[in-house]
Amino acid sequence: MVAFQHLSATAPLPADLRGGVVAIGNFDGVHRGHQAVLERALAEAARRGVPALVLTFEPHPRTVFRPDMPLFVLTPPPMKARLLSLLGFAALVEQPFTRDFASLSAEAFVTDVLERTLGITHAVTGFDFHFGKDRQGGPAYLMAAGERHGFGVTLVDAFRDEGAEVVSSSRIRVLLCDGAVTEAAGLLGYRFTVESKVVGGQQLGRTLGFPTANMRLPAEAALKEGIYAVRFRRADGALHDGVASFGRRPTVDDNGAPLLETFVFDFSGDLYGETCQVSFFGFLRSEIKFEGLDALVAQMKRDEAEARALLAGVRPLSQLDAAVAF
Repeated sequence: MVAFQHLSATAPLPADLRGGVVAIGNFDGVHRGHQAVLERALAEAARRGVPALVLTFEPHPRTVFRPDMPLFVLTPPPMKARLLSLLGFAALVEQPFTRDFASLSAEAFVTDVLERTLGITHAVTGFDFHFGKDRQGGPAYLMAAGERHGFGVTLVDAFRDEGAEVVSSSRIRVLLCDGAVTEAAGLLGYRFTVESKVVGGQQLGRTLGFPTANMRLPAEAALKEGIYAVRFRRADGALHDGVASFGRRPTVDDNGAPLLETFVFDFSGDLYGETCQVSFFGFLRSEIKFEGLDALVAQMKRDEAEARALLAGVRPLSQLDAAVAF
């Protein structure tokens, strides 16, 4: 099997990836709606016997046009690349998104990116994809451009969940802000997962008998502060159940910066410096300020028992979820 490649559109595309089918979009979250587009691209590539690629834009265009409005990015590039690799794509190609790039005409995007940089034979995208300066290019334009430039185009309708609502990244962000990680997983098709390096902390948990792996998440991460049942994956792939606190540790540090602190069950060892992943399975409770450490430890024991019970009964939501969190 050829190794998955994470590439920039500013560098020449490897010759063996040219002539492929390309799914185009931002795909933040790689949720079930995105997967409908991605699966069509994979099927088309298999039918043609060519590579399947994904073209995304980095950073998210909204952060360029609205820098005053921080965006909770669900899948930063490394996580997005991992998910796309698990789905079966050959490569993720990131197009740097700048104001200069945004000022390109729709025809320049087709000619410079799709034709010259990627050499595509087929494009797959959502029915509402727009591109080029002032969003000049839309579905009809892309189909006409494909006829002119010699590539096919497949447009995929909006994907709706079991309640007939369109699945979107914005819906998922709202759910995560409310701590509704189970409902978010239903829209994602897998458990919401974050990835970061384990950093040093105050080591208070160690003295209390609950050593934690501390991970800093981006400042924009708007996950509800509280206690969660999680699965913790080490850099070598080893998977452990755990209970995690996301927040500011009100009992011991009123002014602390938000951290994700995971008590990893049935593990002892040094995790510092490892890039690990945490998948969220259930919200247990909001943060509470306790009167003292004894009350805190008693609650932590209850949290551990509840998390162990919850995680003992979970099953994969999909093949992707099985690969991510099981």
